[in-house]
Amino acid sequence: MANYYLNTNQQPNGDYEVHTGSCLWLPAQSNREYLGDFSHCSYAISEAKRRHPSWNRINGCKHCCPGCHVS
Repeated sequence: MANYYLNTNQQPNGDYEVHTGSCLWLPAQSNREYLGDFSHCSYAISEAKRRHPSWNRINGCKHCCPGCHVS
């Protein structure tokens, strides 16, 4: 299990990124939302999409969530 956070600042490519709590690219505390503890990044992304249904581009960080990085 890992703890996951959503970067609430949209990236230049339009994505909102999900990170693990140990990621070197984890955004500042003021720019992240705690999603919970999950066994895989796909569950964290599902939770982020549930909370923010209008945010169409939620993606995993290519460094800490490579299995969920799609763009």
